[in-house]
Amino acid sequence: MDKTNFDITHIILICVYAATIFFMVVLGCLCLNKYRSMKRIIRELRQGRSIVIPAGSSQDSPPPSPNVLNIPELPDRITESPLQRTQTKSSCRFPWKPPLQVPRFTKADLSLTQLIKAGREGVFYKARIMRGTCRGHSLVTCKIGKEGITSKQMENEVSVMRKLAYHKNVMQLLDWNTAEEPYMLIMEFMSYGTLRSFVQKHKDELMADAELQSQFTIASYHIALAMEHLRSKMVVHCDLALRNILVSRFPWEVKVAEFGLARDLTRMRSRRSSRKKQQKERVPLRWYPPEYFRNNYYSFKGDVWAFGIVLWEMQTFGTLPYSNLNTSEQVVYSICAGCKNTVPNTCRPEIEQVMQDCWLDPYTSRPTFTDIVKILENVVESDGDYVDVDNQRMMNAEQK
Repeated sequence: MDKTNFDITHIILICVYAATIFFMVVLGCLCLNKYRSMKRIIRELRQGRSIVIPAGSSQDSPPPSPNVLNIPELPDRITESPLQRTQTKSSCRFPWKPPLQVPRFTKADLSLTQLIKAGREGVFYKARIMRGTCRGHSLVTCKIGKEGITSKQMENEVSVMRKLAYHKNVMQLLDWNTAEEPYMLIMEFMSYGTLRSFVQKHKDELMADAELQSQFTIASYHIALAMEHLRSKMVVHCDLALRNILVSRFPWEVKVAEFGLARDLTRMRSRRSSRKKQQKERVPLRWYPPEYFRNNYYSFKGDVWAFGIVLWEMQTFGTLPYSNLNTSEQVVYSICAGCKNTVPNTCRPEIEQVMQDCWLDPYTSRPTFTDIVKILENVVESDGDYVDVDNQRMMNAEQK
């Protein structure tokens, strides 16, 4: 009896093994067939042959939706068919990725009237469009890529700006030309240039204003709102500085700009810097956190560190951070050693506390931009609860 049960068990195991091997062979044949089919399709695409794709079998993503970006498509852009999207490297995996483009504007179509700033990868100009308008704008801010900047680098910046879509405190992209040199981006016009040049130029007027600290707090609040928006879109700025914030109406209309170094974390496998550590590496060292120099790591908390530097720059009217240090080696050593910029005595305690919190090490101790927004929002609301007593008495007297 035991021998019979033993034989039945062996038979069952043999059947299970045989079935498993059979299914594996079938699956392998199917995979091999699929692989050969894909190779044939790719080969025929490269040879330029027409291919009939069965209805309902396409897995291409739909074209970008205007509702996602809140930016209507320009009329002269080329609309790609599903087959064209298959043939190009610019796949539609991400709806904010820049489509193939016939440039509507070139440098010859613009009159560059004023230099705004020279950045790491490009030069910003105030420009006037010579023919027509760009989405209703005749005055624009134009970024022209420097020599050596590739179209792919500019396209990455376009991708980030399109993904960020509309936010009142983020610079808005109107058009771009990455098809021919000089590569350029056309953005909304900001009348007062960078915030750094603004506070430097109007230093005397600002210092004489009794409400200066309240104005600085309002501007800081709007910058924090922009950075909170970047965080919600999984975008790390990597170059937050006073020179990269533009002003239209101080302190109520300030916008974060310059996304040349920005990274979309949804398109990355690791948050570690993709840039190799080199002696001549060009990054804004004076705005970078210690964990970058120790572990080549930059995250949202790195932008929080840079935000603290921005607050300090504002309070010192555009002074260069660590201005007493002359070499990159000295700057890196001081940051890693825990040296901080000295906060001016004129800075209000609430802002000084935010600065110190932004500069905490390790980076996990720093607040998030959502935390910073709440703190600054409370300070702004508290300032709004107070009125000038003399002015209030004068208004009451006039009413009588």
